[in-house]
This record gives sequence, structure tokens and C-alpha cells, in this order.
Amino acid sequence: MSDKIALSTWPTPLERAPRLAVALGLGEADLWIKRDDLIGLGGGGNKARKLEWTVGAALAAGADTLVTTGAAQSNHARLTAAAGARLGLDVVLVFPGTRDSAVNGSGNLVLDSLFGARVFWAGDSEPSAMADVADQVCRQLSHDGARPFAIPFGGSSPLGARGYVDGGEELLSQLPDVEHVVVALGSGGTMAGLIGALGERRVLGVHCGAVAEPAVIVAGLAGALTGRDIAADSLRIRTDQVGPGYGVLHEPVLEAMRTAALTEGLVLDPVYSGRAMAGLTAAVRDGDIRPGQRSVLLHTGGMPGLFGHTETVHRAVDGLRAYEREGTAFREEE
Repeated sequence: MSDKIALSTWPTPLERAPRLAVALGLGEADLWIKRDDLIGLGGGGNKARKLEWTVGAALAAGADTLVTTGAAQSNHARLTAAAGARLGLDVVLVFPGTRDSAVNGSGNLVLDSLFGARVFWAGDSEPSAMADVADQVCRQLSHDGARPFAIPFGGSSPLGARGYVDGGEELLSQLPDVEHVVVALGSGGTMAGLIGALGERRVLGVHCGAVAEPAVIVAGLAGALTGRDIAADSLRIRTDQVGPGYGVLHEPVLEAMRTAALTEGLVLDPVYSGRAMAGLTAAVRDGDIRPGQRSVLLHTGGMPGLFGHTETVHRAVDGLRAYEREGTAFREEE
């Protein structure tokens, strides 16, 4: 019997993007956007599909507290907090750094607080050690009488990846002849689940710099999910949009965000969906995706994280100020 629970309303919309398609060099009918940013839970985003499975397992195990890890602007952490609020579960988020080091206390952190999550600041712990810190937090919670359940970074486990087997099958019901699905590759579970539904050749992952060996991680998750031996080198993964590093604004990503916003009114974030858009742009430019091929950009959400990304916000506002100065000069000339 499945332990999956319902955390949103399905299916999410699949929308044509003709102006964006033409801007990229595709035909008007070639590009669609799968709007998983419009998932209803907690500000939306792809992590809700994974949480339907992982939180379902937590409830089946009798847990009363969810514990997970991520960066301070983690979309997964925000949606875990929202799921806990909806279901009456306590949530503890384990973040690196200190409260004082989270200099921009906006974006996802605001929503984490509104949803009632508690944050354990792990100090200088390396990202690779965060799972161990979360285990320590779980042991302390158990000692205090709670019943904690640990959800892995990004919700990416074979169980969590089942959410995007569901998502991939949903997409096929909407666009059966889809040839390319472009998705941000963070912790790996979303891409792995899509591979489970669509196969290796239709899924193009755009590495965001969140993990050190993305192909190995995705191949392992997809193999465990499907029961097939999936070779890391059989996967379609672009690594050209990481730029200076995870969480750092990359100029082609900002340009891709502007293009999506100007052509379709589509809001992307600079860490995940913006990198996926930049990867799609590069794939069209180098011929990996060609005119006439039905292609889908999976919008994984992340808008709250945009407002927590200081450099991107400043760059966007600087552009607005330039326009205001031109407008003032025009009025003065009148």
C-alpha cells in the first residue's frame, strides 16, 4: 500500500511559450513550460512532489517532527516547513552558518519563519557533513521525547524521486510527443524521477553546482528507482551554467532570466530555474535542441529565493533606476 499523501492539486499547467521560443531560435509551437512553480503548497515548486512521498513515509512511521538540511535559501526546506504546517508536524531545518551570517534574512527564510519552522544553525560544518549534523539533531529530539524523521537534502532519495515519476507521467499525458525536457539539476532527485518516466534521452539536466558529481548521483538514484543499471555517461547533463559556483550569479543566467521575463512574463530564480533556462538557451545555440522538436522547460519554482538573492535583486533594481533617470530627463525636456 502506498504511503503517498496529497499536498497539492494536479495536474500543474503546461503552457505554450511562443515568444520565448522565437527569441531562442525555435519555432513558435516548439516550446512549452511545465508550471510546477504553480504547485499550491507554500509558494510552489518541484519539491512538493517529492514531499508527497517522503512526508507520507514520515507519517506512516509515526513521526511528529520533520528534520531536513539545505542552504539558508533552500526551496526544499521552505516546502518542508509548509508541509509540516499543513499536517500539524514540527519542523527543524538544519542550515550551515550562523543566524548572524544569514545577512539577508529575506526570501525563503521569511516563509520558513511564517510556517513555524525552527532552525538549527550548524556553524562551519561542511556541506558534506550536514547529514551527520541532522542525525545528531534527530538524536537530541528523540532524547527530548519527539519522534523525528529525517528527510535528505533536497528530498532526493529513490523514494522522493518517485514524485517525478508521477510528474513525468503527468507531462506525457499532456504532451505525448515531447522530445526534450529541460530541468535544473540540483540534488538530483527531480531529474532521476523524470528519467524513470521518460528515459535517459529525453531528459536534459542543467547542473546548478549543488553537488560534486551530478551524473553519478542521478544515475544512482535513477537506477535504484527503476531497477535498471543506468550508466552515468548515458545521461544528458550540461555543466556549463554553474559559473563561479552554486548560489553565485552567473551572467548568462541573468540574461536568460531577463529573456523569459520580457517574452512571457515568466519569473525564474538565479540558482535553479534560471540556470535551466540558460542551459536551454545554450542547447538551442549548439544544436542539441533544434527547431521542430517539441521541448519543455520544467519550471521548478523558487521565486522566494529570488528575493533572497542580494546580487540579483540589486542588478534588477539598478536596471529600473536607469529607466527612471531617463524618464526624469524626458520630463525635464518637456
